[in-house]
Amino acid sequence: MDSRRNIRMLLRYSAWANDLIFAAIAKLPEGEATRARPTIFGTMASTLNHNHVIDLIWQAHLQGRDHGFKARNTETHPPLPELHLAQRQLDAWYVAYADRLDAAALAEVVDFTFVGGGPGSMSRGDILLHVVTHKSYHRGFVADMICQVAARPPIMDLPVFLREVPLDLS
Repeated sequence: MDSRRNIRMLLRYSAWANDLIFAAIAKLPEGEATRARPTIFGTMASTLNHNHVIDLIWQAHLQGRDHGFKARNTETHPPLPELHLAQRQLDAWYVAYADRLDAAALAEVVDFTFVGGGPGSMSRGDILLHVVTHKSYHRGFVADMICQVAARPPIMDLPVFLREVPLDLS
């Protein structure tokens, strides 16, 4: 198994899936993305904002700098088109970042402090895998909320991505 290839592929998959979920939400009736629902972050928009905040936090850890966040989400979020653009730019950063790493860099351990306090250490590769799986988890919540609007969420499965998006990871 080529972990470098897999991480690079999964980051591209995550960016693709993010675009799909944002596009699906944009098609919903006005106000549905910000309607309060019984879910951990309260709304579709707030859930996607949480994903973005977490990506910013891990980006800062990878860069060895302070992220400035005191919580895993912010009290407010930008309008969805702005949040989508910001997420798209951050996704592109992660793809480019992973493309530059070799196997030794992926294995390098990064020390950090969790937002809730306490020390942590993870390899760069494990951090990148967490960034991908974290967003997948929360996109699932958003997909469920889309179903509550009586709409169909996008199909964001990895096999669909691999079928629809030509990859050259050589």
